Amino acid sequence: MSSSTPSTRTLPTLHEFFAPGGILARSPLPYEYRPGQYEMAKAVEHAFAERRHLIVEAGTGTGKTLAYLLPALRTGQRVIVSTGTKALQDQLFFRDIPFLETLLGELRVCYMKGRANYLCRHKLYALRDQPILSGLDEIDEYRQVAEWERITETGDRAELSGLPESSALWQKLDARSEACLGSNCPDYRCCFITEMRRRALESDIIIVNHHLFFADTAVREMAASAPDAGILPESGAVIFDEAHELEEVASQYFGRSISNIRFEDLARDTDVLLCGKQGSANIPALAQQLRERARLFFAALPHSADGRHPFSSREEFLESSGDIYLGVCAALKVLEAEMDRLTEVEESSSLKNRTALLRADLEFMLESNASNMVFWLERRGAGSASDRPARTATTPVQKAAARSVTFLQATPIDVSEILRELVFDRIPTAVLTSATLTVQGGFEHLCRRLGLAEARELVVPSHFQYERQALLYLPPQMPDPRAADFLESAALTIERVLRITRGRAFCLFTSYAQMRALYERLLPVLDFPILLHGTAPRKALLEEFRATPNSVLFGTSSFWQGVDVQGEALSCVIIDRLPFAVPSDPVVQARMRAIEESGGRPFFDYQVPEAVLTLKQGFGRLIRSLADRGVLVLLDPRVRTQRYGQIFLQSLPPYRITQTITDVESFFAT
Repeated sequence: MSSSTPSTRTLPTLHEFFAPGGILARSPLPYEYRPGQYEMAKAVEHAFAERRHLIVEAGTGTGKTLAYLLPALRTGQRVIVSTGTKALQDQLFFRDIPFLETLLGELRVCYMKGRANYLCRHKLYALRDQPILSGLDEIDEYRQVAEWERITETGDRAELSGLPESSALWQKLDARSEACLGSNCPDYRCCFITEMRRRALESDIIIVNHHLFFADTAVREMAASAPDAGILPESGAVIFDEAHELEEVASQYFGRSISNIRFEDLARDTDVLLCGKQGSANIPALAQQLRERARLFFAALPHSADGRHPFSSREEFLESSGDIYLGVCAALKVLEAEMDRLTEVEESSSLKNRTALLRADLEFMLESNASNMVFWLERRGAGSASDRPARTATTPVQKAAARSVTFLQATPIDVSEILRELVFDRIPTAVLTSATLTVQGGFEHLCRRLGLAEARELVVPSHFQYERQALLYLPPQMPDPRAADFLESAALTIERVLRITRGRAFCLFTSYAQMRALYERLLPVLDFPILLHGTAPRKALLEEFRATPNSVLFGTSSFWQGVDVQGEALSCVIIDRLPFAVPSDPVVQARMRAIEESGGRPFFDYQVPEAVLTLKQGFGRLIRSLADRGVLVLLDPRVRTQRYGQIFLQSLPPYRITQTITDVESFFAT
C-alpha cells in the first residue's frame, strides 16, 4: 500500500465515535464525555484534510491517543505515529490498539523499533560456527538466544526477559545496519528486519519512537542517492506524541559521535566476520593495529572528570597529538583498502562502508569548521555520578566497560532549520502533541526551537479538576538552593511532608549528587521504605514502588516523565529546585551563546522556557486519573522571590497554592 492509497474500509465518523451515546460510550471502559478529546480529534482530522501542520497541548486526562488514532485511521493514508519512549510505544500497540479493535474490528497497525532491538540470524549462525564467547555468562546467554530464535516470530529482544539489559552478547548478535549485508545476505528471506518492513508496507499506522524516526531521517539524508537507505516506508502524515522531546532527540541524530567502543566493535566484527576467509591473512594484524592506535588516540584526549566538557581545544590537540590522530586515520584507510580487496567475501562490503564512515566522522570531529556545531567530550567512568540508570555499572562486564568509555560528540546548536527542511517542509501533515508544550499558554518557544511555522494551534485543558484534586505547597523561608544551608532545610521540610503523607511520594531531583545527599540524610530518620534511583532498573523500581505500601522513591531525570502511577500509592511529588539546565553543559553553553549573539536573552528565551516544560512534566506525575488526589511541593523559593518565578506559576495547571503546612495536613485529613 502506498502512502496515498485510500482504504476501502468504512470507519465511524468522529461524532459517531466520541459523542455521548456513541461507540466509545458503549464500550466496556468507564465512560465520561470529554469535550476536549472530541475537539482535538476534529482539529487533527481538519489538519489531515487541509494538509496543514497542527500543534496541540492536550492536558493530562484528555484521552489524546484516541483523539489522534481515529482521525489517522480515517485518512486512508499511511500514518506514522512517533512516540517519546518505547514504553509509550508498548502502551499504544499492546493496550490502545487492541481496545480500538474491540470497537472497530481488526486494524492494520505495525510496531517498529530500531534495528539494534532485533536479532540478526546471520550473525547468530556465524557465531555458532566461529564462537568468540567470553565466559560462562555469554555461553549461557547464547544458548538462550539460540533456543528462542527457533520459536520467535518477531526477533524482538524484548521477548527475552532473561537476557540482561547490559548483555555484551546481544551487541554481537543484533541487526544494526553497520554490519548488514542487505539483499546479499544468505539469510535475507528469513530476516526479521525484512519481515518488519513487509508488515510496515501493509499497514495503515506504523508506531515508532522519536529515536527511530530521526535515525531513519538522518540515514536518508546521508544516503540521498539510495532510495532504500531508510527503514521506514513513505507516509502521508506523521504524529509526534510527547513532542516536547523532539529537539533533544533530533540533536542526537543530526550530530556526529565517535567513541573508543565504536573502534573496538569495528575491530571485533572485522575479526569475527573476515578472519579465515579467502585472502584475509592480513586482517588480524590490521584489526589489532586499529585497536592499538585508537587506544593511543583516546588516551591523548584532554583529561577531565566524568561528565560532559567542551572540546574547544581541537587546534591545540592537533598541534600536540596530530601524529596520533593521523595514525588512527591511516589505520582506518589501510583497513578500508584491505577490505576493498576482498571482493569475494560478502561481509567485506558492509565492513568497508562502516570503516569509511568511522573515518569520515573522526575527520569531521577534528577538522570541521561547521559553525552550527558544538564539539564536546564525554567520559563515563566506574564512579560516575550519572543520572541515567542505563549507565549504572552493576556487573563486572559493565564496570570494566564503564571505566574506559570516552565519546567525542558534535551536536547541532540549532536544529530548527534542519527540522524545517527535512521534516516539516517534506511531510504534508505533522501533528505535534503532548501535555507540556506551552509556556505561559503559548507555543512560541517550542515553534522557534523546532522551526515550525504556520501551524494551527490548539490548547485542550485537562479533564482533571486540579483545583480540587491537587494542592501546590511552596514552603516559606526556604534558603536559595545554592546556599550552604539548603540541604538541611530541604531535609527537614521533606521529612515533615512525608510524615503527613505517610510516604507514598516521589522525591524528584535535578542532580544525582543532591539526590544522594538528601537520601543519606533522610534514610536514618524516616520509617518508610525508600527506593533509590540507580540501585535497580527503572521498571523494577516502579514495580516495587507500586507493590510496597507507603514507599518513597528518590529519582532524577528519567523519573520526571513517562511514569504513570495511579491511585493512593503516589499521593505526593516533591521537587528540590527549578529544573534549569546545567549552564556549564557544552551544548547549553553553545545555545545560550548563539541566542545572545543574535540579540536574544539566553536566560529568558531558552533556560526559563525549557525549565518550565521540565517542571510541568515532573508535576504531571501526580494526578493521573479523576480519582487521584495529592500534594505537590516545590522547595525552591525563587518561584516566589524572583521575577521569572511568575512565568513558572502562570504556566502550571490551576493548582490551589499555599505556603502553610497546616493546609497540607488539612488536605490529607479530608
